Amino acid sequence: MLKFRCESLTAKSPGGRSLSVFLQREERIVKSYQAKPAEVERKWYILDAADKSLGRVAVVAAQILRGKHKPTYTPHVDTGDHVIIINADHVVLTGKKPVQKEWIRYTGYPGGLRRTKYADLMATRPELAVEMAVKGMLPRNRLGRAMFKKLKVYRGANHPHQAQKPEVWPGEIK
Repeated sequence: MLKFRCESLTAKSPGGRSLSVFLQREERIVKSYQAKPAEVERKWYILDAADKSLGRVAVVAAQILRGKHKPTYTPHVDTGDHVIIINADHVVLTGKKPVQKEWIRYTGYPGGLRRTKYADLMATRPELAVEMAVKGMLPRNRLGRAMFKKLKVYRGANHPHQAQKPEVWPGEIK
């Protein structure tokens, strides 16, 4: 779309009189692309979490779920893809986190505060630890809840999503 803008320029002539000159300048208006929910094409990606840091896997998964890897990313539209994380039981926590970090929840009853060390959580429910790490990196609104539904986490290397023809994530997880 072209838009023309006129500018006036006042200058002194050699005789001392002022001259008004009009310049016409061409400007291009570039509109940003805004994705619409019906236009979004979703893929399925597999992330292998074996021997990778929990936070590094969660960051990559959250970026894919939000759609930040696509040129059509729009903050207010769910443009992300589906993510399958396998080998969640082999994910690594660095430093003293397995011993010091705790999962704290409240049952809703008086005295119902429950604390679980991440070493115990990783031994019993590693899928939950990965899900909580990814969920903490998504927006805290209905859009974030819709993005979180596209995350599937499995303890081992097997998953039931072969019919969706998932691709292995081409990027690197450091």
